[in-house]
Amino acid sequence: MKIKFIGAAREVTGSKHLIVTDKGKKLLLDCGMFQGKGLETDAMNRNTMIDPAEVDCIILTHAHIDHSGLIPYFYKKGFRGSVICTPATRELCSIMLPDSGFIQENDTHWFNKKRARQGLKRVEPIYTEKDARECMKLFITTETNRRFYIDNNISVKFYNTGHMLGSACATVRIDENGHITQIGYTGDIGRYNSYLLKAPNAFPQCDYVITESTYGDRLHEKKAGVEDKLLEIIRHTCVDKKGKLIIPSFAIGRTQEIVYILNNFYNEGKLPRIPVYVDSPLATNATDIFRMHLNEFNQDVAEVLRHDDDPFGFNSLHYITEVARSKALNESKEPCIIISASGMMEAGRVKHHLANNIDNPKNSVLSVGYCAPMTLGARIVAGEKDISIFGMPHKVNAEVYDIDALSGHGDYSEMGEYLKCQNPDKVKKVFIVHGEKNVQENYANYLKENNGFKDVVIPEPGETFKV
Repeated sequence: MKIKFIGAAREVTGSKHLIVTDKGKKLLLDCGMFQGKGLETDAMNRNTMIDPAEVDCIILTHAHIDHSGLIPYFYKKGFRGSVICTPATRELCSIMLPDSGFIQENDTHWFNKKRARQGLKRVEPIYTEKDARECMKLFITTETNRRFYIDNNISVKFYNTGHMLGSACATVRIDENGHITQIGYTGDIGRYNSYLLKAPNAFPQCDYVITESTYGDRLHEKKAGVEDKLLEIIRHTCVDKKGKLIIPSFAIGRTQEIVYILNNFYNEGKLPRIPVYVDSPLATNATDIFRMHLNEFNQDVAEVLRHDDDPFGFNSLHYITEVARSKALNESKEPCIIISASGMMEAGRVKHHLANNIDNPKNSVLSVGYCAPMTLGARIVAGEKDISIFGMPHKVNAEVYDIDALSGHGDYSEMGEYLKCQNPDKVKKVFIVHGEKNVQENYANYLKENNGFKDVVIPEPGETFKV
């Protein structure tokens, strides 16, 4: 059996890890898009390193686009196997993948206009909204903690990781001529003190472990002061300065967590009397899916539900889907909070809000999640004062804040804690993926010293290992 690391090898996006059994069965762990490198990502996404038609099944750990976003492209290129995931992951993919296709069609339309002026050939989007909707017929769901048999010799079992709604560690058990090998793929590891989700669940002993390393060299801020800090930023921006607080946020997960915190502020009488806007059709639809899975949330949410039947809604909160209403927010001078995708500030409506508000010192920008290096979000958080949005120069005069305690990724301590369910003497090899190389090197040393793993490897893109 072999494992080939196609994506998220020595970088943070594009998760794709191919298992090829001795009998030639091809299982793809995640099928994510590369993101955040401009035009370079287009070529990276089209180079699949395998004929999609040859893949027998995709085992999907969660719905984030850097883990699921190339499934429609694989479908377009001939993939007709099954996509196996949890029910919530399928429901979220049913809105996220078409949204991704729509964005690509729209971006390509404008890009082709520019190419036409330069006398260059048209380019095609990686996939369309139609491709994304059609690929959904390949999805098969199975609950966590329940074994699903792909065939007589291969099965998969999911265990909650607390990273986002429906996220799971996938354990794949493969029987080759009576010899059983168990591979554990963590996907993205969540937090033990999430505002919404239950803590990650341990997974059974594996022979090989593939694990993420996004925050492999960082510790998050303590959760204890997060609410006070957020409330202070809101009051300073919207009450003292009478400005707008722009919160770039991933439409799935982070947005619902922020809304939940603001809902609690409202219930407690702490939220200033200002409107709060969630300006994202995707986030609006995703929130409806969250409302259908309240049983997956932690005990704190259960306590809130005893006296508040909607933790994602309050009187001054407005969900916006129409383009006209979104544009009207840019013209309005009223103090308000605008939560809008995307979290890395690379696409979506938030770029328009930044373009219209970041030059004004009355306003503030609050980053609440991971921003990959070189993204607009990372540059703004790092303190760059001269930036370009939609090809136009802007001065960052707005105040910029960062609360990384709201991140959905565990830090190196939390990720290491999660892997303590494994006896290091029984793990033959740990593969570290989904992280920047220098971060992975620090995390590899941490896992050796803290967890006792003997053989920790950082695969190169396209590298294959016999296991």
